[in-house]
Amino acid sequence: MKKMKKMVEIMKNNFKIGVIGAGSWGTALANLLAKKGYELDLWVFEPEVKKQIEEERENKSFFKGFPLSENIHPTNDLKKAVYKKDLVLIVVPSHIVRRMAENMADYIGKDTILVSASKGIENETFMLMSQVLLECIPSLSQDKIAVMSGPSFAKEVALEMATIVTVAATDSETAKTVQKLFFTDYFRPYTSADVIGTQLGGALKNVIALAGGIADGLKLGYNSKSALITKGLAEMIRLGTRMGGYFKTFCGASGIGDLVLTSTGSLSRNYTAGKKIGEGQKLDEILADMKMVVEGVKTTKSVYDLSQKLGVEMPIFHQIYYVLFENHDPRESIRKLMTRDLNTEFE
Repeated sequence: MKKMKKMVEIMKNNFKIGVIGAGSWGTALANLLAKKGYELDLWVFEPEVKKQIEEERENKSFFKGFPLSENIHPTNDLKKAVYKKDLVLIVVPSHIVRRMAENMADYIGKDTILVSASKGIENETFMLMSQVLLECIPSLSQDKIAVMSGPSFAKEVALEMATIVTVAATDSETAKTVQKLFFTDYFRPYTSADVIGTQLGGALKNVIALAGGIADGLKLGYNSKSALITKGLAEMIRLGTRMGGYFKTFCGASGIGDLVLTSTGSLSRNYTAGKKIGEGQKLDEILADMKMVVEGVKTTKSVYDLSQKLGVEMPIFHQIYYVLFENHDPRESIRKLMTRDLNTEFE
């Protein structure tokens, strides 16, 4: 037993980790690893956040109220955060993943494992985050990339509440390495080979979370919310399997699990933004007031364009697009959804 403990400590001392992004989720995951004994470099964009963490051991800008481990070393130097690392965790908004990947491409070694915890579909290219990373970082191979998704509010992870996530990679050893790295008695990762489906579940549910918030803002009741989640999941599966994801993935943590959490939980930024829309506020005003990125807004546009390109029927997602980008009345969108041609539930 003593020998095994010693080996674990040696691995922690030698395993070099970089975390890119100090929003709430990036900070929570960095602190999880740091509390396990891993020292890591946390790349922070804002100099004031770097100073907060260094001097006060707290990220007051994005994760106020949670003390941070001394094992976290904040830096504004991207090279320092990723150079010669065994693993780099990327937790930035999806629309800046490409820029970050291009900026750190020269510093990523061929043996470095990259883990994406960013959720979204890139506008214009319709690429998932793993595809963006592979395109932008020449040294990165398919078997060294993993993605993490699932029902996991940062605040509850920081409070060490029981949480499950999915870690997906095409290489099983990569998935197992990431799984063991993040595993604690309150944070349980499950492995999967479905990199596509796991990412799509995490991205698409943000759009339905917006709709869930709108429904509550309109005070539509439980029947409406249940219908929205049920048929929203059906549309997620329709697009997800069309793009190569596994049906069963959408029945797991990164599918229905994350969907239920973010469509009903007030800790969800997407749900919160949607609720304000339902209460009559304008999207531009809502986004201007929110410090954190509402990923579902950009994803809505990607899904609207992508579904038309692929010929996938997604009426709920389309109505959300009309509400967000064409100023349609949410109640009129609901009426249109409810009065479509009658059909069978399952084809």
